[in-house]
Amino acid sequence: MNLLDGIDDPRELRRLSPEQLPALARELRQFLLETVARTGGHLSSNLGTVELTLALHYVFDTPHDRLVWDVGHQTYAHKILTGRRERMATLRQWGGISGFPRRDESPYDTFGTAHSSTSISAALGQALAARAKGEPRKVVAVIGDGAMTGGMAFEALNNAGVHPEADLLIVLNDNDMSISAPVGALNRYLARLLSGRVYASARDAARQVLKAAPPPLLALARRLEEQAKGLVAPGTLFEEFGVEYFGPIDGHDLHALVPTLQNLRERSGPRLLHVVTRKGYGYKLAEADPITYHGPGRFDPAVGIKPPAVAPRPTFAHVFGNWLCDMAQADSRLLAVTPAMCEGSGMVEYAARFPQRYFDVGIAEQHAVTFAAGLACEGMRPVVAIYSTFLQRAYDQVIHDVALQKLPVVFAIDRAGIVGADGATHTGAYDIAALRCLPGMVLMAPSDELECRRMLSTAFALDGPSAVRYPRGAGIGAAVDRADLSTLPVGRALLRRQGHAPAGRRLALLAFGPVLHAALKVAEELDATVVDMRFIKPLDQDMLQRIAAAHDAVVTVEEGAVRGGAGSACLEELQQLGWTLPVLNLGLPDTWLEHGDPAQVTASAGLDANGLLRSMRERFAFLPGPTDAQRREAANS
Repeated sequence: MNLLDGIDDPRELRRLSPEQLPALARELRQFLLETVARTGGHLSSNLGTVELTLALHYVFDTPHDRLVWDVGHQTYAHKILTGRRERMATLRQWGGISGFPRRDESPYDTFGTAHSSTSISAALGQALAARAKGEPRKVVAVIGDGAMTGGMAFEALNNAGVHPEADLLIVLNDNDMSISAPVGALNRYLARLLSGRVYASARDAARQVLKAAPPPLLALARRLEEQAKGLVAPGTLFEEFGVEYFGPIDGHDLHALVPTLQNLRERSGPRLLHVVTRKGYGYKLAEADPITYHGPGRFDPAVGIKPPAVAPRPTFAHVFGNWLCDMAQADSRLLAVTPAMCEGSGMVEYAARFPQRYFDVGIAEQHAVTFAAGLACEGMRPVVAIYSTFLQRAYDQVIHDVALQKLPVVFAIDRAGIVGADGATHTGAYDIAALRCLPGMVLMAPSDELECRRMLSTAFALDGPSAVRYPRGAGIGAAVDRADLSTLPVGRALLRRQGHAPAGRRLALLAFGPVLHAALKVAEELDATVVDMRFIKPLDQDMLQRIAAAHDAVVTVEEGAVRGGAGSACLEELQQLGWTLPVLNLGLPDTWLEHGDPAQVTASAGLDANGLLRSMRERFAFLPGPTDAQRREAANS
């Protein structure tokens, strides 16, 4: 019997001897690899945290002791050890377990997360709450070196340093460097020494002796201690924040991790353990190429990830990346900015061709936006490539630093709308409602790849702030000419289908973005008019006037939050124009969307053709009812 088969919660893990843990780590890593190969998901980051996860649950009394993960895309081993091993086959699938920590999924998921740099703030709050309630509890935050680039992490460190009463351990999981010579036997010994009672007692005794010393002598003693530790550990920065630093230590060496964590468990106050791990550890293909294996789909672990036999259609991110290179070639003012999303945003070629005009600012969305504003102040034309869900994190900067100053910053908003397996934390639902209220903002939603390219060129030509929102994945396969840098007339919609239904049954569908194609399918059955609205702001007033005058009812369709979205904008505009005809707004419902296959999520939101048709028939009595075949299809679904 494998060791892993006998572990359904950490209490069973703690019954093992330390000598058994390396064997368990091997079993856990193999199980994890086989699971992700079947379901898809985050792989490299999870392979790199197997030993660290084991050690944390082995040493700390979870879930009484709180374990807070940053981002959470490295928590698969954590899920396996906390009673969800049998459900790993459902990972990131409709009705299955999430790829991130969720408080409603397990008591071991003490803080829900999927965005970066939140762990220290949340863990500090939990630690101080425990103290306020008089509950003896250890709190551990696990944060990666990438997440540590986020400003919020440093805000939390700054605050933690003024709360010596907080029983908080921060584990810095550094997986961006190889384990170099200092992280060996000597360094392991020193990390254990610095975390142990002897060193702590000696330092505390010295502090007592020096309490009455003159300030210059006390300052000198502190500097000498920092310098002595700095000979073997790069922890001076954290010490300046008032957080004790220990490490670095090999994060794959359980014989070092466990005793060091045991020592640190007995200490109190804010402290940080620097752990060095390797992404993809234990699976050679992922170690060699952790980016490719960061978030793969299904694959054969024995073979690895292979390119598909038939090349897939270009994604919208690929269309953006090509446009970025082509426009940069044509206009030297273009500078591209991304908050650590080079590959995901399709910027790899641009970064290679225009390295002096490419700026990856790390996981720092607020800085990315204001940095771009600074570039624009000096006559440059910055393009900020950012996911919709991450743009939320820089909303004040969009308002205060860009829009208020009317600066020509282009926001290329990827992952707008439904994202599928990553679920609610990554769904791009709110950018329309957030941006359309800003004075001077031009906001566009392309229905296909060619429209996306032309809208990006349109945005780049404007003298004020603008945004183009486009979805994850591929479009319909519209042909794109790389030489085409033409623009669109601002605020002009496009009539895509003219309906011919008789008076009393004349319906018009106003579509924003790729959901246009589902609307066109529905319109064929209902003989309805369809308009590709293209611009969310400014809306095409002339088109709205024509539609209202010639139709009995209007339906707006968008892949964004229905509350305050593009449909709401149409209602407001029609009211201002004096029209009172019935309007049905369809979009993402006022609820959190679950994770799953994008088609399933789209259907659950009622934005596939069947869902649109069903909603329209429920709202408008004049529409013909479903056929027998449609009734059977609905019953089967």
